[in-house]
Amino acid sequence: MTTPTRWNPDTVAPPIGKYSHLTSVPEGKQLVFIAGQVGNDTDGSLAESAEEQTVLALRNIERLLASMGATPADLVRLLTFVSGTESIPGFVAGRDRVFAEWFPEGDYPGHALAGVAAIIKPEIHIELEGWAAVDARP
Repeated sequence: MTTPTRWNPDTVAPPIGKYSHLTSVPEGKQLVFIAGQVGNDTDGSLAESAEEQTVLALRNIERLLASMGATPADLVRLLTFVSGTESIPGFVAGRDRVFAEWFPEGDYPGHALAGVAAIIKPEIHIELEGWAAVDARP
């Protein structure tokens, strides 16, 4: 197996969202930590809505993975910060749009969501961090 293995043991309740309880990293892979990504496009412009910011942040993660020869299937875990509860529905809609493409079989990486009072700028609604298992570099 060259991608992470994910599962949900029956010794705890099933996940309440789109994530897996456990993920293991295959032998020969290394963990790479993706710094917080916000919803800006490649030119630096920030999307306005939480939904579009989520889509762009996930696309940024996808591009960072591609730069290492990896794909979203190599994600081990995501951590999302959402500024204010009013941004959560937009985050969920954006995540669901991208996850339908990335994980069509529902084999989701671990994922935690934290509602926070603010991120670095008031116009930023979401920030996503990631952990990925990629081929070890020499």
